[in-house]
Amino acid sequence: RRRRRRRQNRLLNRQELLRLLLLLSKSMFGVAPFVKSVASVSRTSALAGGLLLRSASTIPSRRVAALEILDQTLADIKDAGTWKSERVITTPQRSHISVSTSDKPVINFCANNYLGLADNSEVIEAGKEAMDTHGNGLASVRFICGTQDIHKGLERQIADFHEMQDTILYASCFDANAAIFEALLTPEDAVFSDELNHASIIDGIRLCKAQKNRYKHKDMSDLREKLSAAKDARLKLIVTDGVFSMDGNIAPLDEICDIADEFGALVMVDECHATGFFGKTGRGTPEFHNVMDRVDIVNSTMGKALGGAMGGYTAGPQQLVDLLRNKARPYLFSNTLPPAVVGATSKVFELISSDSSRVEKLRANTERFRSGMEAAGFTVGGDKEHPICPIMLGDARLAAEFADEMLVRGVFVIGFSYPVVPHGKARIRVQVSAAHSEEDIDFAVEAFTQVAKNKGVL
Repeated sequence: RRRRRRRQNRLLNRQELLRLLLLLSKSMFGVAPFVKSVASVSRTSALAGGLLLRSASTIPSRRVAALEILDQTLADIKDAGTWKSERVITTPQRSHISVSTSDKPVINFCANNYLGLADNSEVIEAGKEAMDTHGNGLASVRFICGTQDIHKGLERQIADFHEMQDTILYASCFDANAAIFEALLTPEDAVFSDELNHASIIDGIRLCKAQKNRYKHKDMSDLREKLSAAKDARLKLIVTDGVFSMDGNIAPLDEICDIADEFGALVMVDECHATGFFGKTGRGTPEFHNVMDRVDIVNSTMGKALGGAMGGYTAGPQQLVDLLRNKARPYLFSNTLPPAVVGATSKVFELISSDSSRVEKLRANTERFRSGMEAAGFTVGGDKEHPICPIMLGDARLAAEFADEMLVRGVFVIGFSYPVVPHGKARIRVQVSAAHSEEDIDFAVEAFTQVAKNKGVL
């Protein structure tokens, strides 16, 4: 009887393994593999979708149930036409790139490489030199043994660039936004956030215990009303994206600063899609609105226009930066930035602080692309001064298929749909770069026009 029970258990385990293999194979490849028998499965180790299954006895039934739920969720995403695939680039990031699915180079119109510095030879050489002099990494957080002279030097450069007292570096601006609200605000305080702020701001605010207020997008009357209702809060912090990345529109920082003066509030701006390239000399939305001396806190990234690698920061008053060094959890519990990134980004700030020609080229390219697309009949979202140019299509599946056809024609763009943008507002977000030539711009406009005519959009 014992031997019979053991045989029965082994058979059940084999059946469970087969079921999981079939489930994973169907999920990954759309078809089930040919399996001769349940017994054959037990005699081999199966590799399905990167998951090594060594024996049936190691696969708990709870995992099978969970994977079935995930499989259905993934199927729903595909059915909705919002499945996101990753195209593989085989060259450095630049205006003309190669991708694994194309046999010829394509023009990249969807990178955050606004100034074309991601493959700049001076920037790359500075990164290599920093590795030679300061090593590959620090293997430590900043407050233990992770601060080098180059980290302090970069923080000084950034503070001077934004005309702030000091700067604190993070691994990303997502970390900077995740850190600041919890460290700065208490239940006695209140925060006021634009409803279309970046996900990192939303998540960061969730972590704090302050009174949370969300005002309508760029609606100054609603902001004033919410500030008035929270007038007794100890600290009041208004936070906004400088430029809203999905729509390419610009926050009314001058009006926000006026309201902040009226209610005694601090102003924080996320400058990820402005630092280095927006405003007269690339100092961002505060410079664009002539309020650099009125904005209290600037959070931004080194992973977009500033070389495109990684890293983020908060620039602001000395007391705030000192507080973050002592209380910001992403800073206290994450490794310091590697020397290569620090050295390369330092070179970027050196370049953009002394030369605004790339900013001027980007401005001219943006005007050329927007005017060409509008003349062709497209609806181009966003504010005309900014190089984020959303081409509004509405339907998620149309946006994805449109982007695929653009790639065939030699233009690399991506369709954006829910949950990145609201339902019914799918679009292709074009990002113009200073590295694009006039011929690149005109080629893209013509490709958009031909695909749109083929699909009945124009």
